Amino acid sequence: MSDLPINGRLEGPSPAAAVARDMVRRGLPLLPVGLIVGALFAGFDGAMSVGYGMLIVLVNLLLSAALLAWASKISFAAVSAAALGGYVLRLLLVFAAVMLVKDRSWIALIPLGITIIVTHLGLLVWELKYVSASLAYPGLKPRPSVARSVATTRR
Repeated sequence: MSDLPINGRLEGPSPAAAVARDMVRRGLPLLPVGLIVGALFAGFDGAMSVGYGMLIVLVNLLLSAALLAWASKISFAAVSAAALGGYVLRLLLVFAAVMLVKDRSWIALIPLGITIIVTHLGLLVWELKYVSASLAYPGLKPRPSVARSVATTRR
């Protein structure tokens, strides 16, 4: 019973956490662009709303990375529970973050909502380019030089 794959645990870094951290790394340079777009469409309130929305998304991704990395050290079953339970928990945190500021004078709800949706989906779709669908390289694709050196050593 104890040798079932679901009872195993990950030795080494979590591929899911590496992907989430990579998404945050790719999203940070977009923050100034988002602020400019928000300011162009809705003025100061739009810029602040876009900035706050992007911050919510990036913190959400970091929480996901931390939760999955922690659970992977326990067991694969814990990773499944953390992924599902963490999603619900993080969804509630996003809801709470929006509810905390919804009545503030500097918030524009439509730009905030659009930012949260577009940033989440945009980063997920963008990250598809960098994720490996191979068991040889779970998580992020290796850099071309790393992949070539591994391929030549296997021959």
